[in-house]
Amino acid sequence: MTKLRIDDLLRSQARLIRFEEQPVADATLSDLDPLLMRPLVRPEQGPIERQLQCLHLTTELDGELRPTVAGVLLCAYQPQQWLRNAEIVAVAYRGARNDPNEQIDAREIGGPLDRQIWDALHFVRRNMRVPARKALGRVEMPQYSERAVFEAIVNAVAHRDYALHGSRIRLFLFEDRLELYSPGALPNSMSIEAMTEMSMPRNDVLCSLFSRYYPVRELGLGREFLMDRRGSGVEIILSESEKLSGRRPLYENLGDLELRLTLYPATPPWENS
Repeated sequence: MTKLRIDDLLRSQARLIRFEEQPVADATLSDLDPLLMRPLVRPEQGPIERQLQCLHLTTELDGELRPTVAGVLLCAYQPQQWLRNAEIVAVAYRGARNDPNEQIDAREIGGPLDRQIWDALHFVRRNMRVPARKALGRVEMPQYSERAVFEAIVNAVAHRDYALHGSRIRLFLFEDRLELYSPGALPNSMSIEAMTEMSMPRNDVLCSLFSRYYPVRELGLGREFLMDRRGSGVEIILSESEKLSGRRPLYENLGDLELRLTLYPATPPWENS
């Protein structure tokens, strides 16, 4: 084999087609909603079909453009039509156990990924306790840092393994903790210890688009876009949570099948006095 052919082979092997870039065979361009595509395309930059292809939201299959997995996840109103488990199951419990009799709120959160993120954040806001002291004016003490919860949900949605068809993101809000389960082992042989030092996304397309096209309009969340290209999300989760609760969040790799993050609630200072 000549050196030229070897180099060509190495380049082709280096450019592996990730799951998010694979075509969804039974989806068509008409399944992508123009309103959901609007943040991603610019009229002055040429045909929309070409822009979508450059963003890896569509690709050719048998000579015809088809939405990719990423295209369906971001631009179809019901991605679950093709990716049944691409959703978040959120449950709030009265106590500290995963007991159906203790449920006080539950929701299956579907739709485009950016809307899943906001709906999951609103679920936590609705169900976490926000005690207040009125002695010297109203002082509210939320259980969890909303900034940390936001970063955790974004990371779970952006980095989960969408090729695992039998698994969904699960968000459990207990009396004494918040648990977030993200399907898939850590990508690229990354360790939990290395998560604060480097960013190795499983879904490059989703992460890139989240960091450039999806603005965050709530100033308190500390983000211009859904993701930061520098990969600072994990450090924010750890530092913001520990600052509020005094306990460091816990990441656990469960059998190389899913990643569990546990956040601990704050205790109002007047309860300790």
